[in-house]
Amino acid sequence: MAMPSFFSLLPHRSVISVAGPDRVEFLQGLISNDTRKVAPDRAIWAALLTPQGRFLNDMFVAESGSDTFYLETERERAPALAKKLKMYTLRSKVTVEDLGAALEVAAAFGDDTSKAFGIEGAVSFDDPRLGTLGVRVIAPAGQAATLLSARGFTEAPLASYDALRLPLGVPDGSRDLQVEKALLLENGFDELNGVDWKKGCYMGQELTARTKYRALIKKRLFPVKVEGALPEPGTPVHRDGEEVGELRSGTGDRALAMLRLDAVRGNGAPLTAGGARLLPETPPWMRLPDPATSGG
Repeated sequence: MAMPSFFSLLPHRSVISVAGPDRVEFLQGLISNDTRKVAPDRAIWAALLTPQGRFLNDMFVAESGSDTFYLETERERAPALAKKLKMYTLRSKVTVEDLGAALEVAAAFGDDTSKAFGIEGAVSFDDPRLGTLGVRVIAPAGQAATLLSARGFTEAPLASYDALRLPLGVPDGSRDLQVEKALLLENGFDELNGVDWKKGCYMGQELTARTKYRALIKKRLFPVKVEGALPEPGTPVHRDGEEVGELRSGTGDRALAMLRLDAVRGNGAPLTAGGARLLPETPPWMRLPDPATSGG
């Protein structure tokens, strides 16, 4: 049976423009994915890292025409990101502008998300992480709901989009990734198309590559089913009285949790957070290291 077409406004997401003839090369040296892949019909997902390879910002990079990229990123942290990018421009022929007041973001999901394309005045792109996540839409502020409703989409609260995202194990910026601490490969950026291993150097690339090729991953962000009241994000996860992880974002009976691999693989005691029991799941896209080689 066909699933209806929905959209959720994403008020916690915003947009920065990077415009000019050097925009591809400029971003190429900074973020984890290959900006040469961006085309009118293709966006990428990427991260900006610290020089030590720790997470700073996630972003979708989409073509918006007129030698301009739109960077869809976290609203609360967008001004700081725009300021940081401006610092890096140096002699590059690029301009960086925070468009948070002018644009808004929505996610269209469910049946026939192709209806979200070709909307005049909007930029739409398939979510490059997983097709199940639908289409992201960047529209003039205050207009996304009207434009998508006119295309046959029904508005749903952000919790409805989270109810789609969470069982898939897909992180949502700093709601799930600790700023200046998180490693990309612990949070699915490899399998979810957020890292390009063939592009040249970018900030934080050395540690990211070393983590992959030395199989250093000991913990991962997992989707979990929650039995009991949903604990607050940041609640420690325990097994047999030992702390083995931490809860991240959640809604209803679903959440994400950063968990030690050995704790997930354990066949004994349950995982608990606050007064709730957590049942970790491994989504089909996730590739876990062989316990024999990882020591996990």
